Amino acid sequence: MARKLKTYQTSLGFFDLAIAAPSMKAALEAWGADSNLFHQDAAKESQDPDVIAVTMAKPGVVLKRPVGTERSFKEHAELPTDLGGGASRKTARKPKGPKAKKPSARKVDKAAERKAALACEREQTRRDAERAKEEAAREKERERRQQAVNKAQAALDKAVQEHAKRSAAIQAEVEALDKRSRAEEARWDKEKARLETALRRARG
Repeated sequence: MARKLKTYQTSLGFFDLAIAAPSMKAALEAWGADSNLFHQDAAKESQDPDVIAVTMAKPGVVLKRPVGTERSFKEHAELPTDLGGGASRKTARKPKGPKAKKPSARKVDKAAERKAALACEREQTRRDAERAKEEAAREKERERRQQAVNKAQAALDKAVQEHAKRSAAIQAEVEALDKRSRAEEARWDKEKARLETALRRARG
């Protein structure tokens, strides 16, 4: 059964944001907030009937308007035209009098509310599917890199083993040559001593 939707508002960067979502958590996820804006009093449930009506028409979709303005929320909003405090000056120039914002007479009936809730769930499902697709792509890339690392590591291990084998063979050859060299020196010492003795005898 689809959960009842509520309208939530916050301000991020240059925009006021609004969304019809089943929970504060869903709203935070849709806004891409990395902290709980509701606990920080930076977000709230909207009671403005006009804002509620607009968001319920596009449940689950983040709507925007330039921050600090009273414009209608849209899926694609323009940047504020005056970032230097002009909005506050505009507010100061507003004519005084009983021309306060009239509550909208529009109400969301039960059928429309259920339809909006289902649409919100579909939007949430779409976002979840996109995130899952992106995560699958990242996982595939991680696996590709790991395979490349494993291949390079295997080649290095093989080269190390081959080097150790060749070094051992060379060392064995060096030891054999050293042994032959010592044997030759011993043989020569004996031969030289014998020949020198013969030479001395010959000289008499």
